[in-house]
Amino acid sequence: MATALTELVGVRHPLVQTGMGWVAGPRLVSAAADAGALGILASATMTVDQLRSAVREVRSRTDKPFGVNLRADAGDAGARVELIVEEGVRVASFALAPSRELIARLKEAGVIVIPSVGARRHAEKVAAWGADAVVVQGGEGGGHTGSVATSVLLPQVVDAVGIPVIAAGGFFDGRGLVAALAYGAAGIAMGTRFLLTSDSTVPPAVQARYLQASVSDVTVTTKVDGLPHRMLRSDLVAALERSGRTAALVRAVRQAASFRKLSGLSWAGMVRDGLAMKHGRELSWSQVLLAANTPMLLRASMVEGRTDLGVMAAGQVAGLIEDLPSCAELVDRIMTEAHGTLAALPR
Repeated sequence: MATALTELVGVRHPLVQTGMGWVAGPRLVSAAADAGALGILASATMTVDQLRSAVREVRSRTDKPFGVNLRADAGDAGARVELIVEEGVRVASFALAPSRELIARLKEAGVIVIPSVGARRHAEKVAAWGADAVVVQGGEGGGHTGSVATSVLLPQVVDAVGIPVIAAGGFFDGRGLVAALAYGAAGIAMGTRFLLTSDSTVPPAVQARYLQASVSDVTVTTKVDGLPHRMLRSDLVAALERSGRTAALVRAVRQAASFRKLSGLSWAGMVRDGLAMKHGRELSWSQVLLAANTPMLLRASMVEGRTDLGVMAAGQVAGLIEDLPSCAELVDRIMTEAHGTLAALPR
C-alpha cells in the first residue's frame, strides 16, 4: 500500500511503531522494521553512548529503514542530532517540536524529520520550519496527551499543512488505518499495539496487566508530572491522586534519588530537565522532580516488571487488545484487514 509516508521513508507499509521509552529498544525496532513498518528507537532513556550502541545493534539486526526519537528540549539534543547524522539514521522523530536550527541541521544531512504534535498550530509551525512529515496524536493516545480526539484533530491538521500527516491515538487494526487514510492521513502510528507483541521486551506480568484492562481502566492524570498523562489505573496512580503536596514531595524526592543514580544526572540537571517540561504550566516542586524522573517510574514497570511501583503509559486501545502477535504477524494482519475493508466499501 503506497502512500506519501511509504514513499518518504522507504518502508513497505504505512505503519509506524512509536518511540516508547524503555520499550522501543533494538529488538522491537528491528522486528517492526523487518515487518515493513517504520520502527522508531526511543533515546530519551539512554545516554549518548547507549544510543550509539543501540543504533548499531538495530543496524546489525535489520537492513530496513528505522528512526530515532529525541527529546527536543534535552540539554544534549545537539549531540544526539550529530550522532544520528554520523550513524546515517534515516529518520529523526521528536516528542516535542524541535527548534528551527535542529531541523535545519538534520535536513542538511539528509535525515528525514518527523516531529509529533498535539495541536494544529504546532503542526503549522514545524511544517513552516521544514519538517518532512508530522505525527498528530489525538487524546486517545498513551503517555503525554491532549484533550482533542483524533477524529477532530486529524482532519484539522491535514487541512492545515502540506506535508504528510501520520495519525496517532486510537489505532490498533486495519479498520483504523483505512479510517485514517479516509481523513487524509498518510499512515498511522501505534505505541500500545506494538508494546503488546511477542517482540516487545516488556515483562510478561506487565503485558498481562495491559491485556486484562478494559477501556475504563485507562485514565488520564496530571498527578505524575503535572502534565496530562494517559496510563493504566494502578495503586501508584491512586496514591498520587490522593497525596497532598508534602507526601507527593517526599515520594518524588525518593524516586528522583533512584533515577539520579541510574541516569548519572546531577540534582541540578534533574531540576533543569523538570523545569524544561513545564511548558508554561504551574508545577509544584514534587511535580518538577517527577517530571524529570518520570522515566524511572516507567522503568519500574517496563523493565523491572513492578506494576506496583511504576506507571504504565497506555492508549485507550489497550482495552481492545487481547493477544500478543509478533510484529510480522501484527503488520500482516493489519494490512490484510485494511485491504479487506477497502474492498468491502460500497462502490
